Amino acid sequence: MKNSFSLGLLHVQPELTTLQTPGCYWVACARQQDARLFIRQVISHQRAVTLIGAEQLPRELLTPDPAGGPDRIPLFSLPKNKKSLLLLESDFSRTFGSQHGLVIFNSAAAQWDKLNEGELSRWIKRMRRTLYKRKMTLLIITSGTTQFNQTTHLQRYFRQMDGLAYLTPQQDSWQYQINWWYAGERLFADRAIRLGCEDERFFALNEMQEPLSLNDEQHYLANKSVLEGAPPLSRQWQLFEDNQQVWSAAQQANAATVIFSLTHSEHIGELAKQVHSLRRSRGNGLKIVVREMGVSLRYSDERLLQACGVNTIVPTSAAMSRFLTMLEGIQGQRFSRRVPASLEALTASLQPLHEKGYLRLDAFCQSVGQLISNTLLPENDKGLLVALRPVPQLTPQQILTLCKPRRFGDLVTVLEDRVILFLSSCRYNDLDKALKFIFSLPHDELFANRIIWFEDNQILGEISNIRKMTPMALQEQTPVAVTPPAAVAAKPSERAAPQPITLLPENKS
Repeated sequence: MKNSFSLGLLHVQPELTTLQTPGCYWVACARQQDARLFIRQVISHQRAVTLIGAEQLPRELLTPDPAGGPDRIPLFSLPKNKKSLLLLESDFSRTFGSQHGLVIFNSAAAQWDKLNEGELSRWIKRMRRTLYKRKMTLLIITSGTTQFNQTTHLQRYFRQMDGLAYLTPQQDSWQYQINWWYAGERLFADRAIRLGCEDERFFALNEMQEPLSLNDEQHYLANKSVLEGAPPLSRQWQLFEDNQQVWSAAQQANAATVIFSLTHSEHIGELAKQVHSLRRSRGNGLKIVVREMGVSLRYSDERLLQACGVNTIVPTSAAMSRFLTMLEGIQGQRFSRRVPASLEALTASLQPLHEKGYLRLDAFCQSVGQLISNTLLPENDKGLLVALRPVPQLTPQQILTLCKPRRFGDLVTVLEDRVILFLSSCRYNDLDKALKFIFSLPHDELFANRIIWFEDNQILGEISNIRKMTPMALQEQTPVAVTPPAAVAAKPSERAAPQPITLLPENKS
């Protein structure tokens, strides 16, 4: 067997972690910090290795020293431009030989976007010829998410590369997806391994589950309110007084349909706990449904319940006939997504802000910037940044007395003559509905105009602009006594002295 190097991933099938000589392998990491850990783990399992860095300086990648690996590592830096990337193959031919064995090249995925399809194809072919001529192995590790990193883009180089894999973070773990991997004379393809990380080392998680019985697949366990007063629809239906009783009965279910009722948004946290515990303990055969009864969920709440294990959520606008049709649609299905073991970690990743209401400008910018930079949240769907200009009769300070954010992640601050709102996990179409609940008076009467940012880059750019203005703005925000608008309208003036008025003239005789 030709393989002579190892990725060092613990508890992973050896054929999926070895690198043959000669060979060219590519591992794309979604985050820079994951790429750094991956590189350090690979180096710690080598006797000799050469490191080339374009994303970070090689010395920074090796600080502090990895837990193992060679005593002396040749380090090279590559400028972050297209020309240096195109000339890398000729640098290999001139500088490296078979004694270098394994060479690790770390760069940002965005750097490869500078090459067009033809340039990239020629680069890979020339590099492959050089590697086979000098009997070397090249491991390319990129970080960042761009169009270049998409599977369909790199898939076309199957014949030029010996291996392609992706490392992406989940809520409490990582998914290591192998598109293909050559090990000696064997080819492995379409493998997915879930990894954990401890002491800066990735290792495979063993999550084998016993198959579940399906003998209760036709049974329904439901909160009686979801049928709107109707009796059980058949002998397979069992109705219960509240969600707690539904949850208790479902502890013995294997593949039944479990239907919870949601009547108040304050119950979302408790419902998430019940759904999470059921999905983790009873497996993927269970069909869990939540029906909204007089309350509409925010997008972030829907995502939380779905991540906890809900198959489907029936909106409050759905009639009884539509509700029953949706129940029929999920019969025979198995829940396919993974539910993390820690509900706290899951909640923290989906609802990372534990603040609400008014914040100073600097704290506001820090909190919003932290949330937008969270890679575990969906791209361009993390929330809305809204700048509101009050009508001339009102000041921003007066507007604050009418602003009552109730959800964690809904933040407000003041910048000059504008009120700045950030609504976490709020979609553009739901903005008016959110403003209606936040302000105690109609928002159309409070504001003259508004500007909305909804893409991640737009929000980060505007936050950067606000940060530049923050020192000056903070100086202008001197404490003032805020007077509600109603009080302003009813401001008493000096009391007028009564004046006698003669209504009828006296009769003179």
